[in-house]
Amino acid sequence: MNMKRLLYLLPLVFAFATGCIPKSNTPPSNTIPQGTFTGQFKLTHTSSKTGLKDSLTANIQLQIEPATGYTVTGDTATVHAGSFGSYGVNQSNYTMLFVDKTFPPTGTPKKIHLAGVYDYIFNGTNLQLVAYGALDTLTYYYNLKYTGN
Repeated sequence: MNMKRLLYLLPLVFAFATGCIPKSNTPPSNTIPQGTFTGQFKLTHTSSKTGLKDSLTANIQLQIEPATGYTVTGDTATVHAGSFGSYGVNQSNYTMLFVDKTFPPTGTPKKIHLAGVYDYIFNGTNLQLVAYGALDTLTYYYNLKYTGN
């Protein structure tokens, strides 16, 4: 076989060989979250005077569907409010905007609502959301896992 033919066949052999390599089970990191997620919400407060931290947690379920919006259920008795609304995803800067239809129009809500802009990381299974509250002394953190559609 002459060298010219070998050079023409080399890309074909390479393409065939790489097709036989097992694929990774890791989903792409730029996947848009949708479906049902369960896990923990954590509110962390850092005292601006002492620097000490305290926190509150709740186990929640978050359903995200492009056609219908989002719903928060689960342990919504004391820390986190059960709520629903619409949402949007900006993949270029990894943010999600939640517009909570149950958020009170005036005053301060008694419980935390999933509302506003959150940074997110999603790998197809684990969804993490984080936002910062007043004067960066509050952190709202969701550590959720995909549980199905």
